[in-house]
Amino acid sequence: MNVLRFMKKHLLLWICFLLVAATSQGQNSANNRANLDVKKANAEIKIDGRIDEDDWLEAQVASNFVNQWPSDSGAAEAITEVRLTYDENFIYIGAILYDDGENRIIQSLRRDNDSHWNSDGFTVIFDPINNKSNGFVFGVNAGGAQMEGTANSQGNETNVDLNWDNKWMSEIGQYENMWVVEMAIPFKTLRYNSSSTSWGINFVRNDMKRNIYSTWSAVPRNLPALDIGYTGQLQWDAAPQPSKGKVILIPYASGNIARNHEDNESTKYDGDVGLDAKIAVTSSLNLDLTVNPDFSNVDVDQQVTNLSRFSIFFPEKRNFFLENSDLFSNFGTWNLRPFFSRKIGLNDGEAIPILYGARLSGNLTDDLRIGALDVQTRATDEFKAQNYAVAAFQQRVLKRSTVKGIFVNRQSSDKGEGFNKTDYNRVGGLEFQYLNESGRFGGSLRYHTSFTPEDTDDNSYYGANVEYNSRNFFTGLNLDKVGQNYVTDVGFAPRLNNTDSERDTTVRIGYTFINPWVGANFFTPESKVLNFHGPRTWHIFNINDDGELTERRYNLFYVLGFRNTSFFRIRFSDSQVTLPFALDLIGGDDFLPAGKYIFREVWAGYESDSRRTISFNSEITYGSFYNGTKLTLSGGLNIRQQPWGNFGINYTQNRVDLPENFGNTTLHLIGPQAEVSFSNKMFWTSFLQFNTQAENFNINSRFQWRYRPMSDLFIVYSDNYATDNLNVKNRGVVVKITYWLNL
Repeated sequence: MNVLRFMKKHLLLWICFLLVAATSQGQNSANNRANLDVKKANAEIKIDGRIDEDDWLEAQVASNFVNQWPSDSGAAEAITEVRLTYDENFIYIGAILYDDGENRIIQSLRRDNDSHWNSDGFTVIFDPINNKSNGFVFGVNAGGAQMEGTANSQGNETNVDLNWDNKWMSEIGQYENMWVVEMAIPFKTLRYNSSSTSWGINFVRNDMKRNIYSTWSAVPRNLPALDIGYTGQLQWDAAPQPSKGKVILIPYASGNIARNHEDNESTKYDGDVGLDAKIAVTSSLNLDLTVNPDFSNVDVDQQVTNLSRFSIFFPEKRNFFLENSDLFSNFGTWNLRPFFSRKIGLNDGEAIPILYGARLSGNLTDDLRIGALDVQTRATDEFKAQNYAVAAFQQRVLKRSTVKGIFVNRQSSDKGEGFNKTDYNRVGGLEFQYLNESGRFGGSLRYHTSFTPEDTDDNSYYGANVEYNSRNFFTGLNLDKVGQNYVTDVGFAPRLNNTDSERDTTVRIGYTFINPWVGANFFTPESKVLNFHGPRTWHIFNINDDGELTERRYNLFYVLGFRNTSFFRIRFSDSQVTLPFALDLIGGDDFLPAGKYIFREVWAGYESDSRRTISFNSEITYGSFYNGTKLTLSGGLNIRQQPWGNFGINYTQNRVDLPENFGNTTLHLIGPQAEVSFSNKMFWTSFLQFNTQAENFNINSRFQWRYRPMSDLFIVYSDNYATDNLNVKNRGVVVKITYWLNL
């Protein structure tokens, strides 16, 4: 039987199963919302880690927190009390977190996602538009380290992007039987409807001594504690008015010293200035501007060893692209995106100078969000000047569903010799994303088309997915059909491009991608050792336009989560790959010939108790690999000196043995790192990456002093060496200062 007909026959059965499952199991309703009233303060609130002003004492108290993880039933053992008030400029949050005063876990004083959720901490999520689709997150750990991000609905879960950075204030107080958090969040930091008296809100407490997370408004344990569909209701005594000072300017000045030793260049001294601006068009719509931006202070990518045939997805970290980024990025699926902002101003990790950029994003109405982006890059010796324009919208329909569209245009704007005004690529797409009110069942339909000067056929992409997620069971199915000429110059579509090593070129091949998954969690409340355990299985099928199966992979997992925060996981994989062209995988004397390969592997991994002073993780993978074998050993060790220091090292070794003259190699990736927090406003981080696959040894060291809110001094040192002889390639030092100015 033709593979494609076989898969289509069983897809209908899978979808019917998901529809039956979606209606057969119960779950907490998102309608059962906790309520909290907030009144305007009569006097000044001082942010000092003490909740002693009269307005605090008179404010309504949000208490009665309930367990969220690992159990989502019963009252939280640790008592938490939260109060809110506000004035013309700020919304204030005061939280008292009672405990016995012993063994508070503080992973770091630095802004960091993992450190926050593995420390004793307090977090608030706002849904100012109250539409259960996007919002803002602010958190503080017991050491006073801040964390902030944006939240948006993706499928049947809420995604939180903690790369977003904005201005707000907080202080903590440490006491014998409690610790206290005070926050002051400027209204101008948020995007809200100035005529609405009702916001969505929830609070999360990390109680790491017990390894328990609790929330004020109940959230099912199969969803993240910050799920935006389960916020409570914040009722204002009067609608908060548009904030004063609608313009924020963030100028910077930088200087750098650098030398390229590979090209035997002399030392270069350079300096630059630039400006970012934030303009509140309305209380819910923001205009971001940038002129001659500089991203030298952004963390470099964490390198990985890549033994697949496809490129790796790295997240966006540049601040200009982050606010409301889901408006532009939440199209397509995890393995195909029509727009990927890292394609602007970057090429293989190397910066291409940006001349200017503008981005308008936010809500026009409670149900309609819009985004428009325009960025102009400069010409370099290797790249022509380009203009990138993107427009997107999201219209809420039903309760939590959306209709959304996107249009992306890349156009050459280089007026020099060889300028061609027909050098462009455009992509347009429409999608419908469904999510039921409980967040248990969701799905989507997608259709995109690309446009190029060649005006080719087979230039579309369409897809669909369904997902179901209950307390103990989850499953889903994703289906994509990608045309051979669906070209996305500003997108991410790795499976479309296939390397032909013999001809040193890349060939586009259209495909159908099918990805089902299913899993279960069995919770063990009676056990003193185990939190939960359960199987997971996911599979991929890649079928070309002739109906030939070019890739399939079966994966079977089992996971055990322990009460002391440690995990053990094991996986078995069975794969088949049909190479369309000869492939130079690891630099052998001969290329791997085109044809069918079948290989199997076993993987096991363990993560120790992250609360300990010394923690570690280890993984081992072994199996057949393209008619040869592959052994992967990896692990990491971390030593924490609470709360000021983290020192660790990560190591990965891949030993690949292929038959005949196809190659044998051992690849090493070593990454020592150190993090020292002099305070929660002054940090020094350094890490080394010795990568034999990339033949590069990188040293990156960064000092950051936040001398006032959102105003920073950075000193960044970088150094690159060849891995075979440790000859220096290039090195440099950058000094950058930014200043946040309210007008």
